[in-house]
Amino acid sequence: LDHFELFGLKQGIMHFSSKPMPVQKFRQPLFYKLVRHPIMLGFIIAFWSAPVMSQGHLLFAAVTTAYMLVAIRIEEHDLSSSLGDDYRSYQKRTSMILPFPKRKA
Repeated sequence: LDHFELFGLKQGIMHFSSKPMPVQKFRQPLFYKLVRHPIMLGFIIAFWSAPVMSQGHLLFAAVTTAYMLVAIRIEEHDLSSSLGDDYRSYQKRTSMILPFPKRKA
């Protein structure tokens, strides 16, 4: 996903030019080799890292963390459908949020 795709620009341009979207290839750059969702891990760290944890901040951190965990499940279902076996094997060998090695089954 590049910046143009993130903001929907590439999809809009491809739609209006009547060109099909290029087929996505599965990649694992940098931190994606350690965890499947490094950006979400960064947000969780930022939300829970507070010099003073007020009740309001605690509620915010808990609700946004729960929201992200639900969103990750939905995103992983979509990625598994679109990327197939490559993504499913990636799920088996890489942890979702915490960069700990997965246990062998």
